[in-house]
Amino acid sequence: MTMVINNKGHGIQSQKRDQSESAEKFAMHIAMTAESLKKLKAEGLYYEYTKAADPVGSGVISSVPYAEFSGALHQGDKTELIPLDVSEALGCEGPATSPALCANFVHILPNEKLTTSFNATSQLIYVIRGSGTTLFSGDSIPYRTGDFLVLPLGSETTHVADADTAFYLVHDEPLLRYLGAEAKYPRFKPTLYSSEDSLKELARVEQDGESVNRSRVSILLANKEMDQTLTVTHTLWAMLGVLPKGTVQLPHRHQSVALDLILDCEPGCYSLVGSKIDSDGKIIDPKRVDWQPYSAFITPPGYWHAHHNESGKKAHLIPMQDAGLHTYLRSLDIRFVLPKT
Repeated sequence: MTMVINNKGHGIQSQKRDQSESAEKFAMHIAMTAESLKKLKAEGLYYEYTKAADPVGSGVISSVPYAEFSGALHQGDKTELIPLDVSEALGCEGPATSPALCANFVHILPNEKLTTSFNATSQLIYVIRGSGTTLFSGDSIPYRTGDFLVLPLGSETTHVADADTAFYLVHDEPLLRYLGAEAKYPRFKPTLYSSEDSLKELARVEQDGESVNRSRVSILLANKEMDQTLTVTHTLWAMLGVLPKGTVQLPHRHQSVALDLILDCEPGCYSLVGSKIDSDGKIIDPKRVDWQPYSAFITPPGYWHAHHNESGKKAHLIPMQDAGLHTYLRSLDIRFVLPKT
């Protein structure tokens, strides 16, 4: 009996101790839960609808700015990558030429090389001048003036120049930077669009009798993998276009940004850009951008733009856009002013 009584007493003491410890743990849990909830709620905000429905219109987030970039930037005396950076105006981490894209001039002196590494899903390169070889993921890819080269992912890429060389290079690293994402899986294979092939295709379109009635006389670069968007990559879009002498290509607009590279042109070639058109399809209070050979400029998303050639020679241009992404999102919203009949 004594043993039973002692065991019972020990059991009661143990039970009380367990209950005390449980109470302490419960109190700590309540305290921790309250602190955790406080932290979880700390970053939350609420806005009345009209105060936050249009952050761009209200000026909370900046619009994509107009900007022009002289061809003199790629005429220097050293090998370098030259970002066309407006990140300060955009209020984002740079370099960036739009919220999703970064355009660059690349200059490589003869017999020198330049190595780049971007956290990007797509690189789109146009060879302004020169020749050489690009080393990418075990491939050795020859290039020359007028070629387009499209590369997946942003793995280390080395460009070797045989002659004085300049590129226009656009990639989508700003988009991934904003998303906090890392490019890991290639969506397409490295692809070369030779100058010979692209100019032949453009000439075929230009000679078509219907070209005079089209908004743009141009070809779009595409990739077999992009069978839904019909674009050069899943994020990027590229066009090689001609502006015949004495013509006006009527206004159109789209929600993708255009990072326009001008190729050959004479004085009298220019674009008119503005946010609104009148009932006759003319741009209201447009900004005039006079074309300069092998220079670039930004056409902001949603803005109407028309191209004019008042010179005596045809001119060429290459707009590059994030329209691959917009097309997939069904947000491109492209609109045209049609010729009057």
